[in-house]
Amino acid sequence: MTSTNTEKKIKRGLIMEGGAMRGMFTCGVIDVLMENNIDFDGAAGISAGAAFGCNFKSKQIGRAIRYNKKYSKDPRFCSFSSLMKTGDLYGADFCYHEIPEKLDPFDQKTFEKNPLEFYIGATNVVTGKCVYHKCMKGKGTDIKWMQASASMPIVSKPVKVSGYTLLDGGITDSVPFKHMEDLGYNRNLIILTQPEGYRKKKGKSVALLKVALRKYPKVAEALAKRPDMYNHQMEEIKKREIEGTSFVIRPSKALGISRTESDPKELERVYQEGRKEAEKTLEDLKRFLEK
Repeated sequence: MTSTNTEKKIKRGLIMEGGAMRGMFTCGVIDVLMENNIDFDGAAGISAGAAFGCNFKSKQIGRAIRYNKKYSKDPRFCSFSSLMKTGDLYGADFCYHEIPEKLDPFDQKTFEKNPLEFYIGATNVVTGKCVYHKCMKGKGTDIKWMQASASMPIVSKPVKVSGYTLLDGGITDSVPFKHMEDLGYNRNLIILTQPEGYRKKKGKSVALLKVALRKYPKVAEALAKRPDMYNHQMEEIKKREIEGTSFVIRPSKALGISRTESDPKELERVYQEGRKEAEKTLEDLKRFLEK
């Protein structure tokens, strides 16, 4: 007798939360993964998880922490003067062109050849919903999506790409695990940048947000709802962790780093926290992925 049951295909996913310079924790984790030749079928990043996580597909160990430390105090990288001159706290031309094209080249050829599927989420300012893009080449449109996903509201200009006007993906989908599950990824490593039990509190500046984002009311609305969205995601991720369908690497305690931290020593400290947590859980992760 022939069985009618078909074995479910395993698709391994890497999912990376944002969090601005908390993303140095993620950089530490993914460097350890690359050093140990741990691969996935696909990956998804939001905000810093996209801007730094792309180095996993280009297989560039150490690149993200290197250029962040080197240029963190450069006013072209992140400064109030950049915000005043360009409308972007993080200088778009310097961060998304000068660094990856000249100063610390992004390996676009390896990115393109690597079969790992890489997805980025960003917030559509018209609808207030998260939209996603599959990066294929690591240049041009893909780089624009990385910029869009990490463009924090109020201190960044919206980015126009692929027919959308976009801002930070973390506004509407802080951890894109559901998007990956919808694509069939069923054995996922989720990298968080907040410790277990962390929950967002309701903001007290909803009225100010509405004024500051009066051109984009759906974004202001999404930001007001963000704590509920984020906290619900944390509950769902914990369920998956308990069920054994997802493996989670997170800081053991609050990272205590500013979103716009420019001290190289602090960036290195948080990076090393990521390395430590990855190394501590490495054997358990390997067993999880090999099931």
